This record gives sequence, structure tokens and C-alpha cells, in this order.
Amino acid sequence: MKHTKSVAAVSLAAVIACGMLAGCDSVTTDPYKDYEQVIATVDITKGDDFAQGGTFADYKELIEPSSISKRDMVATFVTNGSTVMSQYGWTYRDTFLAICDSLVNREVYVQYAKAYFLKNDETFTAEGYRDAVKDKTGVDKEIASLAYFLTEEENAKAVYDLRVSFNDMLDSLEESIIEDKKTDEEEDDDFETSVRTTPNGVNASNEDYYDADYRIYTGTQTALGSYEKVEGSLPVYRKQAYASFLTNIHSNGLLLSGEDTGTLENLSYYKRELKSAYESALIDKIADAFDAIAEEKLAGYSDADVTKEYNDLLKKQQSGFAAETISIDDALDGMSDSTFVLTSPKAGYGYVINILLPFSETQKQQLNKLKMDAGDKQGNKFVGRAQILKNIKATDQRASWFKGETDYSFKGEGYQGATVSSDREYLFFEDSLSTAENPQYDVLKNYLGKYTYNGTVTEPAEGEGNAKYVLKPAKIDIDGFIAEMEGYLNYAFGSTVASGTVTANYYDQKVNDFYKGTDGTGDVDYSKFIYYKGKLTFPNDFDADRLFVADSDENKALSAINELSFAYNTDTAGLNTYLGYVVTPDKTDYVSEFEYAAQLVCREGAGNYIVAPSDYGWHIMFCTFSFTQANVPAFTYSSEDRAVEGTFSDLFFEAMKDKAISSYSSNMQTKILNAYVDKCSTVYEKRFKDLMDLDNA
Repeated sequence: MKHTKSVAAVSLAAVIACGMLAGCDSVTTDPYKDYEQVIATVDITKGDDFAQGGTFADYKELIEPSSISKRDMVATFVTNGSTVMSQYGWTYRDTFLAICDSLVNREVYVQYAKAYFLKNDETFTAEGYRDAVKDKTGVDKEIASLAYFLTEEENAKAVYDLRVSFNDMLDSLEESIIEDKKTDEEEDDDFETSVRTTPNGVNASNEDYYDADYRIYTGTQTALGSYEKVEGSLPVYRKQAYASFLTNIHSNGLLLSGEDTGTLENLSYYKRELKSAYESALIDKIADAFDAIAEEKLAGYSDADVTKEYNDLLKKQQSGFAAETISIDDALDGMSDSTFVLTSPKAGYGYVINILLPFSETQKQQLNKLKMDAGDKQGNKFVGRAQILKNIKATDQRASWFKGETDYSFKGEGYQGATVSSDREYLFFEDSLSTAENPQYDVLKNYLGKYTYNGTVTEPAEGEGNAKYVLKPAKIDIDGFIAEMEGYLNYAFGSTVASGTVTANYYDQKVNDFYKGTDGTGDVDYSKFIYYKGKLTFPNDFDADRLFVADSDENKALSAINELSFAYNTDTAGLNTYLGYVVTPDKTDYVSEFEYAAQLVCREGAGNYIVAPSDYGWHIMFCTFSFTQANVPAFTYSSEDRAVEGTFSDLFFEAMKDKAISSYSSNMQTKILNAYVDKCSTVYEKRFKDLMDLDNA
């Protein structure tokens, strides 16, 4: 399992450097000469570590001081400054002071990284460093001095990431041009459907992937590696996008007079960004080095140590829940792969994935117009609502995945369905389902990926211009949905594991049946609303410790139900939750029918499912996990499971390790900055006062 890199860099610098050209039209003065001013200098060789006898004394002559220009500051602002201002509500003064601090801190850290690797990594030598920068000047020398400390792969990855960021920026500009070129008729022909949320992690890039052949597309090249053009792209549109980019950087003083703009990578702006990319790569490299030191310190971390951490957390939760100094509800809301709830004060706490099949607009009107049921002394409409529930039709909600910002569909082998006889062959997220075939992306977790689109699909014929997919989703009633759900679960397991029972004569119930009294009085008997109860029988019993182990029985169930939720659920707040909605055994804010059914299914445990109605429609509630006993840990730590990716033991240890590594790296970063920033840097604030004064312009 990979832990998240604790990149020892200034957080603001990372935020500002994350995008490309968000836009800045605020710098309006003639900038060229003004932007060459040095607004800060950094020279960590003034620090004690470089004095005679100091840690880095032997490398003092190799670490050259850095000058930060006003152009660097403006380039950083142009990258994403306006977005940062909007996000944090900062003024120009706040923003440019923060940019200055981040650039200074970044240079301190980069200089330190060079000295650190020269001293601590035999791969790098003073002689090798001198050879790398020999006969180079200016930004070319700076780039060479950084590239020396990167492996061939690290170098290629930095270039690839930079090229991707440029293409992303040009893609955005080109898409705007394409949109503007559309005629009114084309607008009317656009594929009309509501946008469907995609699962977390779709097309998430593998952080180690790079393509050495990948190129920035400006409208003239043909060999582009793995770059894919945006839909509707034409060379003329891309050239316009590139021209717009050039205009942007020119207006901000970042395109020098006389530059050859024929090739983007020849621009001084590109070289400036390449230097920044190499700096980021070097910062990542030293962060990895600190992580390795921290991991080495943890190498002797015994199972007894981990078990103690586990037991301490368990005791803390047991006593905290009992005394109500810790909220079990809040704890369950915050549960994640790194934040764990090990036990509960009462049985019945858990999670359900709720798939809502709603009343149509017409049915909602019918429901609102219903008069109280004849003989209902409390004014309810239970009998009348049941007749409308019978006619609810569910449809596959994934139409926008065929044609949205990205076409996620592909033809593949999957579940053919239980209710519709026509061929079903369209699946989604091919790039995220198999890293063996698509190493550029991470595998999509907790999503089985084999449930075919439930409906007919007519593809646009080649040569039809702006013609779109024609989709006709199948309409299925509640029995049809149950058949689809159980069919898919059985398909996922390759055997009959899911089955249940429909309540007999459900739609024939009378008013008195819905109350605990025999004459239609007393409390409502919510058990009478249960339409269907079913259970997925795990071949080897449910084991919560394996819930997130890929291909485990527990994860197959979670992944299949999660996928069905994305296919049919109109309760969009329930999409992309950790394990579903938190359910407690006490009074909740949920509507009464839902509350009763959700609490019942959680008492019965993971793999159980219940179908019940409310005034919103049908709810299919599948229990993904629950505490079926009070004060008994549902998760256990074991040294054997620690080596199996996705087990609770693996996740628990990784969370502990990440916390320790992050703390070590953070402490090292603070130590470095405290040692050098004040003593080794000088800021000339007056030289960028005009930028800070833009607030008053």
C-alpha cells in the first residue's frame, strides 16, 4: 500500500503552483524592465552549517545564491493567484506577500536539498555537479543544477507532468473556442441529460506514470505520444488557443521581445516553468528521503507496539462512548481508511447504502392530491400511497457518462441483466478498471465495473457530424429492480448468494393493518411497510477486517451495491460516501419508514437488505457494515493480515506509519526553514509595492 507523500514544501507554494494560467488581467503597467528587478535573495551558505567544520562546509562553493525576480512573482501569480485570492478571500497585498514568502522558502529548501544530497548520497559528487553546470548560464544553468540531482525517470516524470499541465491549459482554451463556434442548431442537438456523478477515483492518474513521447500540442504537431485531443479539436482551433496563451503571457510581461514563439518549449516562460517543475521534483525527492529515514526508524516497530496502539484506541473509544465524551455519531461520520471506529456502545450502529427509486413528478402530484385513507383516524394516506408505489419505474441514471465532458463508455463483457432481453454491452471507466492495460491510471476501488447500461444504445454513425448517442433506458418496477440487484450480486459471486422474500398481499393491506391497534389507532406499525427482505450469504461469513481487500467476498458485495447505486440511485447525496449513510439505534432525523427499516437492517448485519417506502419513493437499503454487538470490537489487529493490502491491519498500520512519517517530515521542514530563512534571505518589499497596491487601484 502506498502512503500519501508528505511533501516537505511550503503549502501555499504547492497551492499556487497547482494550475496553469488561471488568468490575471490586473497587471497593466509596462512590465519588461521592471520585472527584472530582484525582489528577494536567498543564500543558505550564510548559515552555520556551511561555516568551517559545519555539516555542509565542503559544499559551500557549490551552492550558489538565488535571486528571485519580480517576473518570478508575477509568473507565480498568473499561474493560479486569482484562484487563491478567490478561495481564501485574500487581498493583493496578502497574496503577493504570501507568494514572496513561498518563493523564498522554496529556494531555501531547494538549496538545502542540493547540499543534503551532495553530502548524503554517493551518487552525487562535487565533480559531477561542476560538470553538469559547466558552460551554462542563466536559467539553463539553474535547470542543469536541478536536473543533476534527478534520475532519468525523475527527470522524465517532471517534464511529462509539466507538458500535461500545459496541455490541460490549452485544452481549456480550445474548448472555449469550440463552444463559441457552435451554431444555434448544434446547441439544440446537444446531448440532453442531467450530469451523473462519477465514482471517486475515475481516471485518477498513477502518480508514477509518465510518457516520454508525450508532447504539448499547439496545432501543428502530429506525433503527440499518449496525448488525446479534446472533442471537436481542429488544428485551427488549437492554434487559436495557443495564440490566446501567448497573448496572456505577453500582457503580463512574461513573453520577452523577439522570442521565437513557433515552439512552446523554446519560450523563456516554458524554461521558467521547467525550472519550477524540477524544483518540485527535487523537493519531492528530499521528502522521500526524509520519509525513508522515518520508515527506517519504524522498521523496528513491533507487532506489540502496533497492538498497544490498537488497544489504546479501543479503550479510549469504549470509555469515551460510555461517558458520552466522544460522540459515536460523529466518529462514524468521520470513519475512513485512516480514522477508525473499533466498537460501539450499543448494537445496531452501522451504515446502509440507500438506493432511492423516486416517484415521478406526476406521481408526486397524485400523492399530494390523495385524500386521507378512508377510516384512517390519524389522517394518513398509507393505502393510497401503496397503489402509487406499485407503478414507480426506475431507470438507469448513467446516460451522461456516454456524453459529458468525457465519454466514459465502452463495449465489454458484463452482467446482461435479469429484466430486459435486449443485448446489453456498454460498460464504463475502462481506463480505471485494469492498470495492466492502462498503467496511466489507478484502479477504481469499491466499484465492480460489470453492470451493463440497462437500456438500448444507438451510437452516432461516422460522418454524422454532431450527432449524439441515442439512449432509451429500460423502465423497471420494484420487482424488476430487486431482480437486477440480486442477479448482479449472484453474478459477482458466481453462485446464488442473494435471495429474499416479498411480503405477501403487500398492496392489499387495509388501514387497520398499518397500526398496532386493531381499529386503526395507536402507534404506526412500521414493520408493515417492509416490502422485501433479503440477505447476501457470504461464502465464508462476513469479515469486517477484509471489507476493503480487492476481490474479497466483502469487497465484491460493497463494490456491486456501490455500482448499482451509481446506476439507479436518485439520492445523489448518498453517492461517494465511505460506506453509506450512518445509522444509529436511537431516534434520528430520517423519515420514520426509512429509520425503522435502516435500523432493522443494521441490527441484522452486513449483507442484509430491505425494501421499504416513504413519501420519496422506494428505498432499497443494503447494510454494508454494522456493530451487531455492544462494546465488542468489530475490527482486530493481526500481524498476519498486516502484510495483506486492504485489510484492517494493513490500513491501521499504514495510518500509524503515515502519521509518524508526516510528523518527521514536517519537523524537518520546520527545522530547515527556521535555520535558514531569517539569516540567509533578504526581501526587498518596496520593489513589489506596486503589486500590493493593486487593492487601491
